[in-house]
Amino acid sequence: MADSPLCWSIAKLVDAYRRRDLSPVEVAELAADRIEEVDAQLHAYLLCTPELALEQARSAEEVYRGGTAGPLAGVPMSIKDAFHIEGIVTTVGSLAHVGDVARADSGAVRRLREAGAVFVGKTNTPEFCQSATTDNLLGPDTTNPWDPARTSGGSSGGAAASVMAATCTAALGSDGGGSIRIPAAFCGVVGVKPTYGSVQDEGGFKGYSPFICAGPLARSVQDAATVLDVLRGVKGADPVPNESLRVGWSPAPGNHPVDRGVAQVLREAVDRIAALGHSTIEVDLDLSGWEQVFGPLLLEEEGRRRGHLLDGPHGLTDYQRRTLEAARELDRSSVIEARLGHEAYRHRIDALFEHHDVLALPATATTAFELGQRPATIDARRVSRLWGAFPFTAAFNVSGHPGVVLPVGLSDGLPVALQLVGRRGDETTMLLLAAQLESALDLNLIDVLEGR
Repeated sequence: MADSPLCWSIAKLVDAYRRRDLSPVEVAELAADRIEEVDAQLHAYLLCTPELALEQARSAEEVYRGGTAGPLAGVPMSIKDAFHIEGIVTTVGSLAHVGDVARADSGAVRRLREAGAVFVGKTNTPEFCQSATTDNLLGPDTTNPWDPARTSGGSSGGAAASVMAATCTAALGSDGGGSIRIPAAFCGVVGVKPTYGSVQDEGGFKGYSPFICAGPLARSVQDAATVLDVLRGVKGADPVPNESLRVGWSPAPGNHPVDRGVAQVLREAVDRIAALGHSTIEVDLDLSGWEQVFGPLLLEEEGRRRGHLLDGPHGLTDYQRRTLEAARELDRSSVIEARLGHEAYRHRIDALFEHHDVLALPATATTAFELGQRPATIDARRVSRLWGAFPFTAAFNVSGHPGVVLPVGLSDGLPVALQLVGRRGDETTMLLLAAQLESALDLNLIDVLEGR
């Protein structure tokens, strides 16, 4: 697979199309074959769309012949099943929506289509994106390409698995509490959560509205940045490559336990950042307070939009039922307090960047765990079942700051990822640092995975 066009970068793929060395139709057919080969075990896709992909690939061939190809023309992409593709069902992982055919593309999908992307299928997601693992009542859990007994993470777990398994070049996901970054970390791909509000999904699924943003998953920082430019509708600023950055490194924010193998790999990655000429300063990040904003605002919206499903004819996952039951019991005063505290929390995290250009911290506290077995302890300390394995992402959904995770090594044969966080509105600096670290590490995880 490492030599397959499905594993090429976007730049290499587009260059081959332009020189007529390769056809987008050939690659669309390769993607369909690859999905058929691996997805019976992976369960990354809820729905494959080979007819649509071939139609889009033929259109890509035409625009290359006409010299008007967009930046993603002919590039195979998967779309998380929380986004609308015209004429295709959007389930959002729920039995309540298995027959809902989208009348139009939602905004993020429309921009990808206009850029020429080829949609190979809709990827699996937990019901209404309400879990950090990808399980629902529609079928089997999405598994991890590194070990089918382990989770891919969530809620963009199908998206992350689809990229690491080389069924597509890149994927569209969404992140409301870590839903791009957690599965990217577990599966060994790059995932970007942009600044809140910078990527719109007009006419799309509504959930996690005060916190969520669409974003890319890819096998390289450059590919993720290329897709991000399309999603934002603007090209990112050109980086300044020789600048020495002030990197605030927090190995365990809030003193949350981190698996020792994960901690060691991350420490070595941060040492590599310092070797690149950047100033790394160890800091004890205080991210507390996000839960008092996140919980009430999430529950208020879920109750308002989907509370009726508790009395409906369709089955609900246990986690979605618990969410809606908690929404019915929600104290309205906590919602008011959360709204008042939201902006204050944003400014509190803003203040961290008075002394740092980028923050570095773990993406997750563990590597991917076994399906259905969230850890009760990490490094011999008890942790919460809900957030224990992934306590370091949702704070930046509440604050609105951009974050990227990238694989930096393996622990016991499973990917470990570092999370970099930038100033609000400044994805460029964070992605520059990520690209420099990626180049220095030169991991080639596709080769590693294929060699197992």
